[in-house]
Amino acid sequence: MAILKRIAPIFPVSDLRASLEHYQRLGFATRSYQESLVYGFATLDTVEIHLGVVPHGKSATPASAYVFVDDADQLAQRWTAAGANVRPPEDTEWGQHEGVAIDPDGNIIRFGSPMARTAE
Repeated sequence: MAILKRIAPIFPVSDLRASLEHYQRLGFATRSYQESLVYGFATLDTVEIHLGVVPHGKSATPASAYVFVDDADQLAQRWTAAGANVRPPEDTEWGQHEGVAIDPDGNIIRFGSPMARTAE
């Protein structure tokens, strides 16, 4: 049986150079595929996002990805300081403390860490 090893969402973007710069400001290492201006990669820790340019005149539905992190508040602060469109983390009924970052093309990274346990 084949074993799945990892996944990399592909975000549709309108301008690869601008998208690579956006993700670089957030702390990702970025590069284009073979000096291309139509496909690139953004990597941070063990997370990889692919960025693909949508041809001019074509429309694309923004994509999303969920990233499990150790501290959602810290990540939200870091990305907010970098100028990203971030919705601060909130506690959820399913036990995660989740926030949202939206890139310039409307792609969404939802990120979350376990909620802090309260003494009962």
